Amino acid sequence: MKNNPESRPQSSNSNKDRLFSGLMKSVVGIVVILFLVLGLIVFLLFKPDLSSFESPATKIPKTELSEDTLESSNEIVDGKDIETGLIAGKGLELVKANCTNCHSSALILQNRFTREGWHSKIVWMQQTQGLWELGESESVILDYLAENYAPQPPQGRRIPLSGIEWYELKD
Repeated sequence: MKNNPESRPQSSNSNKDRLFSGLMKSVVGIVVILFLVLGLIVFLLFKPDLSSFESPATKIPKTELSEDTLESSNEIVDGKDIETGLIAGKGLELVKANCTNCHSSALILQNRFTREGWHSKIVWMQQTQGLWELGESESVILDYLAENYAPQPPQGRRIPLSGIEWYELKD
């Protein structure tokens, strides 16, 4: 049986199939390695900014801003900052530098909280939104917000009209 010519082509074909399969696996492996190397080269050449992929907890906190280091470059008209619409007062520049860095001043303008309410909002932003520690500036910011954006007492009805000469309607 060993000399049977019919058994040789089958073993020769199976050897060819195994060699071809091994060769294909090697080629695929080489192609994958080439893509990885090219990807690494492109990455090193362009150095993309990966900070957008960081979680808020891993972001580097901003440096603490003090009111002395900030310069007021915005114009105040009718007691309000032109750029933001915020009420002028002690702490305005710190609020602009720390709060409007992440969100619009409209979020401040549309809300009214007590000092404790503003503090709880700051704590929430620090815990969930990546707000940095405010340090000594926090008390100045809270003073400003509590003074200028505290809850307003209900207005009730309007003041009765006076000094008007009334007339009777005729049918």
